[in-house]
Amino acid sequence: MEKKYLALSFDDGPNCTTTAEVLDVLESFGVTASFFLIGQNITPQSIPMIKRQLSLGCTVECHSWTHPHMGSMGAEEIKSEVSRTDQVILEHTGRIPEFFRPPYIDLSETLFNSVEKPFICGADCKDWDDSVSCDERVKMILYAAKEGQIFLLHDMEGNSKTVEALKRIIPALLDQGFTFVTVPDLFKRYSVNPHVRGKIWSNVLE
Repeated sequence: MEKKYLALSFDDGPNCTTTAEVLDVLESFGVTASFFLIGQNITPQSIPMIKRQLSLGCTVECHSWTHPHMGSMGAEEIKSEVSRTDQVILEHTGRIPEFFRPPYIDLSETLFNSVEKPFICGADCKDWDDSVSCDERVKMILYAAKEGQIFLLHDMEGNSKTVEALKRIIPALLDQGFTFVTVPDLFKRYSVNPHVRGKIWSNVLE
């Protein structure tokens, strides 16, 4: 039987608490994910989290420097947000991020014209909202699960409900026959070119 692939991705790290807990869960199940980092969160304290992400086979991608609403920003501001983040990630990983997730999924023509990377969104479970319970998070993710899907989650500091939800989501999807890969690998597995002008991806097969 052919494998069915999907990808977990996490926004707003790195930090030394929730990021570490998410990595613990991923490692316990032997699965990988992609982490979309905020540049200003990359500090001497959090750099070991990036090293650990890479050691587990995860990828590190760009989520801007300060997490602003970029849909209303000018081209130079946008380029600065992305290039500063790219450079600090390059310094600590040896790789410039291949993919970009715009904060708040706030888009504009200027943003598409100013960032040359493929744009990533994903199916989410509103896990930035602490009032959304662990059970609700699990339900929303499992409901959205299908081949080629990218999931948008958050490893922001204190987001313990998502850590707990992952402990149920990952084994449930493994039992359904899914294989977890990184966002770059998801495109490669399905031979899909992510560089489509003006498109933001949530599922590589759609």
